[in-house]
Amino acid sequence: MGLLLQDLRCGVRTLLKNPGFTAVAVVTLALGIGANTAIFSVMNGLLLRPMPYPEPGRLVMIYWKGLDSDRGGTSYSDFIDWQREQTQSLENAALYHLEDYNFAGVGEREHLRARGRSTAS
Repeated sequence: MGLLLQDLRCGVRTLLKNPGFTAVAVVTLALGIGANTAIFSVMNGLLLRPMPYPEPGRLVMIYWKGLDSDRGGTSYSDFIDWQREQTQSLENAALYHLEDYNFAGVGEREHLRARGRSTAS
């Protein structure tokens, strides 16, 4: 224990002798800890925390296979038919659609894709 205290005192004296190095070291540590905290918070919110559904393992996504692509869209009337008349294995269903928007103003135009949701029980 005595050697540990002696090493700590030596380290503190060295840091006090070089304030520029100490400032750079403290800022680097603060940025590293802050970035690590931010990344973990995002990963925790997106991947680690369970979804806000009672049984997330039972969620499924159904795609309509089109002639020219593997994931094609479907009409709202087809969705209603699937949900009410043809599906006995789904407890609930929701439909969403993607929309493309171009925002222009000062500067360059920006292309955004938004997801809208239509829910029917």
